[in-house]
Amino acid sequence: MLNQRLVWLLAASLFSPALLSAQLSLAQKKDRAITAEMEVEAVELVALEKETAHAMALNNSSFFQRVYNDDFVGTAPTGELRNRSALVAAIQNSDTKYSSFIASDIHVRIYGPTAVVTCTWSTRGVQNGHNFSRQYRVIHVYLNNNVGGWKVVAGQETILPS
Repeated sequence: MLNQRLVWLLAASLFSPALLSAQLSLAQKKDRAITAEMEVEAVELVALEKETAHAMALNNSSFFQRVYNDDFVGTAPTGELRNRSALVAAIQNSDTKYSSFIASDIHVRIYGPTAVVTCTWSTRGVQNGHNFSRQYRVIHVYLNNNVGGWKVVAGQETILPS
């Protein structure tokens, strides 16, 4: 009886590190998979920010109808609140012609199905017959509903002093 207990104790002590190692390995694999998924989502969000800048440069309002959520609310650099319809109308009716519109310094933070993206917009162009060069700090809040992908639900643009 004592020998049998000794055998079981010896077997348990030999196999438990392997079991613990396997469990840690599974946890590490899961962590790596989550990290990889977040990296893919971050790349997608950076691409969406660059597409936003490109759509602004072209005054392409259809991009905003596709990527901005129905209940989007944003604050323009003037402090004016805009829903998606007002944003689309402002883009469609804009007399601004951009020669350059670049999104840079893009930072992505993902919190489950929500992401906060900040960036700098650097713009050049002509508005009302006058040349301009401006920079903005921009924040967008995205929601991923797993059906339509990432959608912008909120935004804030702040013009930087020249």
